[in-house]
Amino acid sequence: MRFRFLPINRWLEPLLLLVILGAIIRAFFYFLEYYHFPQPFFYEPFDVWMDWFNTSYWAYEKGAYDSWGTIYPPLSFVFLRIFSLGSCYGETSGYIIRECDWVGLATLHGFFLLNILLLWLTFRRVDRKTALWRTLALGLGLPSLYGLERGNLVIVCFTFVILGFGPLLKSARWRWIAVGLAVNFKVYLIAGLFPQLLRRRWLWFEGALLSTIAIYIVTYGLMGDGTPLQLYRNIADVSGIYQAVTFLDLWYAATYKPFISLLTGQYQVVAGIAGSRITDMLIVLLNGLQYTTMASIAAAATAAWLRPEVVPMHRLTFLGLAMAMVASEPGGYTENFLIFLVFLERWRGFGRSWAIFMCYILLMPFDIIVGRVPPQVQESYLAGHATFFAYYITIGPFIRPLLLLSIVWALSAVTLRDVWTDIRHQGWESRWRFRRDAPILPGVTPPEPPSSRMTA
Repeated sequence: MRFRFLPINRWLEPLLLLVILGAIIRAFFYFLEYYHFPQPFFYEPFDVWMDWFNTSYWAYEKGAYDSWGTIYPPLSFVFLRIFSLGSCYGETSGYIIRECDWVGLATLHGFFLLNILLLWLTFRRVDRKTALWRTLALGLGLPSLYGLERGNLVIVCFTFVILGFGPLLKSARWRWIAVGLAVNFKVYLIAGLFPQLLRRRWLWFEGALLSTIAIYIVTYGLMGDGTPLQLYRNIADVSGIYQAVTFLDLWYAATYKPFISLLTGQYQVVAGIAGSRITDMLIVLLNGLQYTTMASIAAAATAAWLRPEVVPMHRLTFLGLAMAMVASEPGGYTENFLIFLVFLERWRGFGRSWAIFMCYILLMPFDIIVGRVPPQVQESYLAGHATFFAYYITIGPFIRPLLLLSIVWALSAVTLRDVWTDIRHQGWESRWRFRRDAPILPGVTPPEPPSSRMTA
């Protein structure tokens, strides 16, 4: 039996997966030698899992919204209070709690493994030939491992993103609940609801929105804190006062916003190294990339509004979430949400293929070193002793946001092309369900009743 080289993803996707698995093995042996994980994993090896335990500490303490200034809705604290060992929380430090709360650690890693299972079941429904490669790549890729190392609730939230926005659940009501839970873990995911309106799915949008509101009300009642005004104020404060100070703030970012913040900040770090002229050029270039990407999403959404039946729902959801993520900076581990939706596409045509290929690149847990900074002594939690932590200058923080933007450009272009092709071939003519839409464009043939088409 001869090996078939076409389609190209038949061998390219398994090859890319092998690179990802090889990078994981390398990270393991790197840890055995240096007692910390290599870049781009977090730069403080003593801070493993602390996103989880810092948040769970405030699940037992008052003042999460006033003293700590959290932007998490109440669900996060209710969830962590349920899935934790309450007797550990008499301590005053999340670092001490980490040594005690085995229930929290089991929950975190349990959801990590559950996500891999759900990804497998989901991708099998889309394409059995690529299901294994995409499951392992996304389930064990950089965003997942980084989120696991940090102990971030993005791991739990991803479970409900898979269930709510994927094809696994048939019941719309269960999907509404899953989406409501996801939004109550990560507020910006509400941007994934509005694309439903482009498809005229009014009931779906209303159901998911009501589910989100109901879950918020119930968890607010259980916690007794976290009013909409408090959330809004904290989100506004975080957005307003954020200022990148050092290159460590660019360590693993999803967009160029931290880099732009570093360039325009009062500390003038880059200007002192590269000069003000290059800094000004970078500010214009990076802002241009950000705004061009948002414009491409807006154009694709407008086109989808004209011909919603041509664009799959998962791509519309991708565009909605991409707009929210490009306009903000939710962190590199949130790329999982977008990559999941991209992996629901078929490897077909240049745009889709490029997007899928770039996703595999973003999932690779290693970086390319171009320089070295003198090492520092750091405590390694997993090793249990101090170690030298070597900081390297790598290209990842500067390239990854561009790769993500290129994925958005590719799928926006695919959407525009699909809509244009449908308009050119009078696709609206056969869609009686959308008969009440306005023609908008000249020369468009309106839909005909199915009975008249059968008679003809």
